[in-house]
Amino acid sequence: MSDLKKLIIYSDGGARGNPGPAAIGVLVCDEKDEPLQEYQQTIGEATNNVAEYRAVIKGLELAQALGGGEVQYFVDSELVANQLLGVYRIKTPHIRELFMQVVERIRHFKKVNFIHVPRTHPKISYVDKLVNQVLNREGY
Repeated sequence: MSDLKKLIIYSDGGARGNPGPAAIGVLVCDEKDEPLQEYQQTIGEATNNVAEYRAVIKGLELAQALGGGEVQYFVDSELVANQLLGVYRIKTPHIRELFMQVVERIRHFKKVNFIHVPRTHPKISYVDKLVNQVLNREGY
């Protein structure tokens, strides 16, 4: 699949209890916004912010495995989007570590754009459902 030049990714992470049982959901689409791969996983106890970052990391890993060269990445977390765009400072060491994992994965692409969209965006709503499905399935 190395012919894929541009991928569009949507991801969400959430915790029930904040911190509490957490999960991630990711949807990777082609440049026409058609779904290529979806992913959902519980990640143990975490905060919402940790879950959001873990979802971004997984999304970038999936994009790399699919041979993406450029990525448009959509998230509904204003905090995560603005930290990744350099607008907000990162104050806590555990978030800084996750941020650095994102930076490491970004190096595998020619270009990555992070875009904040509202939770009501249809594909963000979809990945939010993936998060809730896997949490429900695991009995949380």
